[in-house]
Amino acid sequence: MAIKITDECINCGACEPECPNNAIYEGGVEWALADGTSLKGAFTLMDGSVVNSDDRFAPISVDTYYIVPNKCTECQGFHEEPQCAAVCPVDCCVPDEMYEETVEQLMEKKEKLHL
Repeated sequence: MAIKITDECINCGACEPECPNNAIYEGGVEWALADGTSLKGAFTLMDGSVVNSDDRFAPISVDTYYIVPNKCTECQGFHEEPQCAAVCPVDCCVPDEMYEETVEQLMEKKEKLHL
């Protein structure tokens, strides 16, 4: 499953540079699938909708850092554990129960994001 950042976030920013998928954004910042990935053209999101990888989307949070579930792979294929959770000083990077994925699904997502 993807990782999410809870309301306990203190906006320290320690997590953002640790994400190998560039899935973490500062609150209020628009995001795109292409940011920090090798994606180009059409991409199918987890909900089945198809978007252009360069499309900009509204921030998921305006007050705290947030993680884009469609880009989060729990660091599978990069690290032994999610790096955001490893560096978070307040332990607010936790599994997101809304997005349950197997290791195989996370690895497939990683391969799509980093061709």
